[in-house]
Amino acid sequence: MLSTISTRQTFWLIFAVAMATILGAWAFEAAGYLPCELCLKQRLAYYIAIPISLILALMAPKSPSLARNGLIVLGLIMLASAIFGIYHSGVEWKFWAGPTECTGTFGGGLPDLTKKAVMCDQAAIRIFGISLAGYNALISAALSLLAFGKAYGSSSASQ
Repeated sequence: MLSTISTRQTFWLIFAVAMATILGAWAFEAAGYLPCELCLKQRLAYYIAIPISLILALMAPKSPSLARNGLIVLGLIMLASAIFGIYHSGVEWKFWAGPTECTGTFGGGLPDLTKKAVMCDQAAIRIFGISLAGYNALISAALSLLAFGKAYGSSSASQ
């Protein structure tokens, strides 16, 4: 599959999927599913990957080495996002404890009463049994595999 799409198209695909993912997160938030602190932190990878993939999509034909290095950077960003999504999913499933600031055991100081408390260990919604953190892990892993596959694949030189 990766041999049939160019490096530039790979950047556009990463851009489109990342943009759709963040727009989906914002749509769920607008529908009343408020994000917890871990949810908000998971978005950082997308806020970084979206402009990088857009810039690289525009610059890919000019520098194959920049394109390959860009794919590696995007792969690392999305791999970190996948790991963080797995961590958050584990917190939601109570496999391990999450940060005390958002798991119901507040410590050290008073909570901010101006904000609605959203617990990190409670999934706001599950679709087909998977929380939004779980979907983030899956999408991020797929984007990471796509980027690494294209960077290290035999057809990585085709623009």
